[in-house]
Amino acid sequence: MHAHAGYHHDESGPSRVLKFSLLLTLAYIVLLLVAGVRAHSLALLSEAGHNASDFLALLLSLIAVYLQARPPSSTKTYGYDRAGVLAAFVNAAALVVLAFFIFYEAFRRMHAPVDVHPRTMMWVAAAGVIMNGAIAWLLFRASRDVNIRSAFLHMFGDTLSTAAVIVGGWAILLTGHTWIDSALSVGIGALILWSSLGIVRETLNILLEGTPRGMELPHIAQAIGAIGGVNDVHDLHVWSIGSNSHALSCHISIADIPSSSSDRILREVNDCLRDNFRIYHTTIQFEHVVCEVAHGCVIPTTHSVQHEH
Repeated sequence: MHAHAGYHHDESGPSRVLKFSLLLTLAYIVLLLVAGVRAHSLALLSEAGHNASDFLALLLSLIAVYLQARPPSSTKTYGYDRAGVLAAFVNAAALVVLAFFIFYEAFRRMHAPVDVHPRTMMWVAAAGVIMNGAIAWLLFRASRDVNIRSAFLHMFGDTLSTAAVIVGGWAILLTGHTWIDSALSVGIGALILWSSLGIVRETLNILLEGTPRGMELPHIAQAIGAIGGVNDVHDLHVWSIGSNSHALSCHISIADIPSSSSDRILREVNDCLRDNFRIYHTTIQFEHVVCEVAHGCVIPTTHSVQHEH
């Protein structure tokens, strides 16, 4: 037995925000490159690289938004929800690589210091705080999809890192210690690495069809088992189709009853899954005999002897 509640993707808001963000980010990349070369600032050049990866991230996110809006087909029966997840994974993986490149350049420059122009650093970074902060706020309001959230983390991280550049420029101006520029770059790289690894873990879990974050199979099995007429729940699987859409399949043992009674149980199971766990797509098999796969599984879902293969 199968139940499915389709999603209507209203992506006009996120797509407008992403297009606007792309234009602003591209303009700021040009400003960072010019200012970084003129000021001999590795921190500004690191920010240019960070923003270049953000530009790619925003572009991938925009492409994913359009793909996610496409309806399911005979060859893509779940639609294109995972396009956004894949874009988020690529974005985050690229940022991990960028973080290590920044670490390398920062430590190299610590051994060969270069004079920097702190006033230029501060003015350019101030412009970046305003721009990145505005974009991050717009993305935060647009959607909580993992694709948009990964883009939001990029821009929020940029806001913090550019604010740190202002502080670093002021410290260099006061002390004359140019190593502060390289130290800032290490801090920016660490921030990039920390934010991107979280997205990598989440998207890998979705792509590998792991149990969605915040859900526990024993709790789901217990909720189903509490419904009148349900004798046993096994062969339970829960996974994510996209970042905000989850699916479930399971076997449920019931008494040998008329189909009208089993329909009532099915409705109550789906209502429970929708209301308590936000699971809309279900495939449920009813059984009133011993299940052939019940004892060939490895993860118990209730207190009785049953497993999940």
